Formats: sequence, C-alpha cells, structure tokens
Amino acid sequence: MEIKLAKSYGFCFGVKRAIKIAEENPDSVTFGPLIHNKKEIERLQERFNVGLVEDIGEVGSGQKVVIRTHGIPKDQLEKLREREVEVIDATCPFVTKPQEIVEKMSREGYTIVIFGDRRHPEIKGVMSYAREEPFVVLGLEELKPQIHRIKERVATVAQTTRKFEEYKKIVNFLMEHKKEVRVFNTICNATFENQDAARELSREADIMIVIGGKNSSNTKQLYNICKENCPDSYLIEDERELQREWFRGKKLCGISAGASTPDWIIQKVIDKIKKIQV
Repeated sequence: MEIKLAKSYGFCFGVKRAIKIAEENPDSVTFGPLIHNKKEIERLQERFNVGLVEDIGEVGSGQKVVIRTHGIPKDQLEKLREREVEVIDATCPFVTKPQEIVEKMSREGYTIVIFGDRRHPEIKGVMSYAREEPFVVLGLEELKPQIHRIKERVATVAQTTRKFEEYKKIVNFLMEHKKEVRVFNTICNATFENQDAARELSREADIMIVIGGKNSSNTKQLYNICKENCPDSYLIEDERELQREWFRGKKLCGISAGASTPDWIIQKVIDKIKKIQV
C-alpha cells in the first residue's frame, strides 16, 4: 500500500511560534492549553516544565505566564497584566488581527458579526473586544433569523480556521440586507493551503488518515473535507488509534494533519501504518 502526504499539512506559523516561545521560557505556565494537541502539551511539560493554568487565581506571584495561541478574553489579559507576573503573549498574529478589527469597528459604531463557534477559545477572545454583544453564527442558517436585529452598519470577521466558501455566503447575505457592510477576511492562509491540499489528496486516496486533536477546530474541518471525497476517512490523535481493518484492500493511504499536530506524531503514525500487514 502506498502512503502519500498532503502537499500542505501540520504545524502552521502561529503554532510554530507559540511552541518556540514556550520552549524559550522553561518553568513557565500557559494560560489555557497552548495549542489543541495534548501530546505536544505533555512534551512541553516533560522537557521544559511548562505547566498549565486555567484560572487567574492559579497564577502565583513572579510566575512567567504564556498566553495561549488562540488568545484569551480582553478582561483576563488585563487582570493578568495587573498582577506581579511576567506576561508573554503567544497569541497567533492571525488571531490578534480580528481582535483589533472588532475593537476598532465596534468603537466606530458598527454591529459585529462573527463567523465562528462561540464556544471556541479564539472566538471567546475576539468577542470580548466588542463594545456591544456581537452576533456569532456558525453558518448562514443561524444568521437568517437574526438579520432583523442587526443594524444597518455591519462589520464582519471569521474564525481563522473556518471554510472560506461558508464565509462568502454570510457576507453575501449581509450585503443583500444591510446598507453598509465592512468585510474582513481573517481566515488564515495556512488553513486555505491545508484544506486545499487535503481536498486534492482525498479525491485520489481510498483511505484518508487525518491526524490531530479531537478538540481542534481546524483538524475537524480537514476531516470533514476528506470525508466528503473519501468515505473511508478517519480522525486520530496518535498511532495507537489506528485499526488494521481500515486498511484491508486499500491501495493508496493519504495523510493530512491539523495545524497543531507536530511532525513527531505524524511520523509515528506513518511508521505504524507501514508495519500494518493486510
């Protein structure tokens, strides 16, 4: 059986940057999981003694606190900076951008519409920069029933890992119903590249393995794209989840990985697949 990697996969710029920051600050703590990959977080803990806190009350005096890649709400960041701690911001610049846009547009009186998942830490952070409660939708169908509540001047941003095609539907609908719509394309280029590469490979593979955290939004997006083209697509966190029967009768195994998936996990998966005899 042939194994083929997608043309673009794995660590994005923001994740590489955050990992480097954490490694350069041993004995620190991250505020919230640095990235959505438990295995890499465990590696940082074991090799660099980088801990994890989820509440400001857990932060001790004099500690170095690394802000997670997805960012945190504005009020939490301000409270941290008021304490006797060293704050090191590892928020991805592509996440900082929508935060800045929402703050500016909200200050200028625009209603904010965010395409994304309000439960996701990135969106929780972006929402916190709006002066009034923003409208957060997962798709066009969620937006439609609320359109009458949205004012005539609208500014819209998207979660960095969302599908561009779905964002266009939201933007077009807003433009059809509102007088002024300011559109900011905040979807990350790395997301485009990984999704396009996964789409291309899944069209020729007869099994797709997508590697990444089960709680990673961009990994789930990759999995959904692969599933559309290759019914035998599987989302796994590491090589231990692989099952021999998946590969029976398969000739081409395609592999993609989320933006928070390190190379060492990807290689372990490849090595395990090579050992599987079917």
